[in-house]
This record gives sequence, structure tokens and C-alpha cells, in this order.
Amino acid sequence: RNWRSSSASSYPYDGPPMIKPRVDKLLDHTDTHYAAVIVAAKRARQINAYYHSLSEGAYGEYTPPMVEVPSGNYLTIALEETAAGKLKYEYKA
Repeated sequence: RNWRSSSASSYPYDGPPMIKPRVDKLLDHTDTHYAAVIVAAKRARQINAYYHSLSEGAYGEYTPPMVEVPSGNYLTIALEETAAGKLKYEYKA
């Protein structure tokens, strides 16, 4: 049976969260959804630059990942750091 044809109440999902980290955990450490996206995207670029600089033999310019996650995806690492409260940000005036 195609799951899209059934109603959500007939087949409740009881597995692990589909999005990790959960959005409510991200919002505990950011003001808005927009801020969570911007902070995570910027941090993911920094993590990418960190690993790229390691491959070139440079050290110390970028901060390494601050949480241990099974995924090697830079955006997932950045989202986990945001949910853990490891990232601080402020708006520029």
C-alpha cells in the first residue's frame, strides 16, 4: 500500500525523529527558523573550510567540529552544534 494514500491518523509514525536534530531543539538556541538556517549554513561553510585546510596542511584558521555525530555531512554537524548550544550569534545592526 502506498503510504501517501492513507491518512496520517491510520498509520502513526512511531520511529525515530525524521529530522535530526528536531526543530524545537534548534529553536531553543535561536530566535527564529530563519536564524537557525543562517547560523547553520554559515557554520557548515566554516566546517567545510576547516576540512579543506587540513587537506592542504594548514592548521588553526578554522574551528573544528564541536560535537561528535555519526554523519560526515557538514550541515548535519552544524545543526547538531546549534541544537547543543555550541554556537553563539548576534545580529549586526
